[in-house]
Amino acid sequence: MDVFDAIEQRRSVKHFDPNHNFSEAEEKQLFNAALLAPTAFNIQHWRFVVVKDVAIREKIKEAAWGQAQVTDASLLIVLCADKKAWSKNPGRYWVNAPQEVQDYLVPKIGQYYEGNDRVQLEECMRSCGIVAQTLMLSAKAMGYDSCPMDGFDFDKVAEIISLPEDHVISMFVAIGKGTAEANPRGGQLPLSEVLIENTF
Repeated sequence: MDVFDAIEQRRSVKHFDPNHNFSEAEEKQLFNAALLAPTAFNIQHWRFVVVKDVAIREKIKEAAWGQAQVTDASLLIVLCADKKAWSKNPGRYWVNAPQEVQDYLVPKIGQYYEGNDRVQLEECMRSCGIVAQTLMLSAKAMGYDSCPMDGFDFDKVAEIISLPEDHVISMFVAIGKGTAEANPRGGQLPLSEVLIENTF
């Protein structure tokens, strides 16, 4: 599917076939595409918690106020990020780069993030937003539907999935075989209202 078609056809679908399962090859294809999403300093700090256990999904559904897509989607991805990934063996993020690039960039990672909790958190959210869209457009290109979700009790879900202290949850992405059309688009703002040239 053409990327522009995927962008146009991607919608937030709420109803999924609960009996549909992704093949192992499809799941691998989807996540391999996600791994190509960009991150600052290439630290790749997103973590994809794919919840397959039915009982855990039911608990998460309760924490998401009963939203059916939590249990009915083929894949429920709790999209998290490691806030401290920048400090965990950062040389591995540039292992394939020329030595002079490694020598320059790897020390810069610590210089940028060290002691800056706000930037660490904001970077997690930026990166998760990018990879979420990558997942959703990849799913659409594969013929599947998706739904980004933030309507849930973040603290409760963190407890359910045993989220490490140095990680944060960004959102859910539910992916599967849609069984109902999304509602018509609510209405897009005109480009003239959102596109600013040079300064406000």
